Amino acid sequence: MQNILFFGDSLTAGYGLGDHRSQSFPALIQQKIDALGLPYHCINGGLSGDTTSGGLMRLDYWMNRPLHVFVLELGVNDIIRGISPQTTAQNLQTIIDRVKLKYPGIKLLMMGMEVPLFIPGVFAANFKAIFRKLADANQMACVPFYLDGVAGMPHLNLPDMLHPNAAGYRVMAEKIWPVLKQLL
Repeated sequence: MQNILFFGDSLTAGYGLGDHRSQSFPALIQQKIDALGLPYHCINGGLSGDTTSGGLMRLDYWMNRPLHVFVLELGVNDIIRGISPQTTAQNLQTIIDRVKLKYPGIKLLMMGMEVPLFIPGVFAANFKAIFRKLADANQMACVPFYLDGVAGMPHLNLPDMLHPNAAGYRVMAEKIWPVLKQLL
C-alpha cells in the first residue's frame, strides 16, 4: 500500500462537515481509489486555521512515514491574515524542498487557490500567481483552483461561505481526482 498525504488547512481537514472521515475531499478520493482497487491509502493531514508557516512547523510529524504522493493545500489562511505573497511562496517552496529531500521520487500535487473577492488589487494578483509558479518550477501537477464551481455558491458551502459543505466537497473531489489519478 502506498501513502498519499493531503497536507493542508481546514479545506483539507473537512471543517464543519458532519463526518470528515467520509465527507472530506481526501476521504472522497479514497473512495474513488478503493472503487478502482488501486493500492493507495489517503492520509488527511489537514489542520483548520493552518498557515504555510504552521505547515512548516508540523511537516516532520507527517513525513515520519513512507510517502509516495504529496498533495499540498496551504496558503489561503496566509492571505486572510495579511501575510505577504512572498512569505507564503517562500514557505511553500521550503515545504516542497523538504518533502523532495526526504522522498526524492515522490509525486507532487499543488492545490491552487484564488483570492477571496474581499481582497483587492495587486496583493490578490500576486497571491494567485504563487501556486502555478511553484508548480511549474517544481514539476508538480496542479489543480489551478480547486474550489472552482464551489466558491461563492451558497448551496455548496456552509453558512460562513468559506468552507464547503458535503455537496461542495463532492464537487471538489471531481475537480481533483482527474489530476491526482494521473500521478498514480
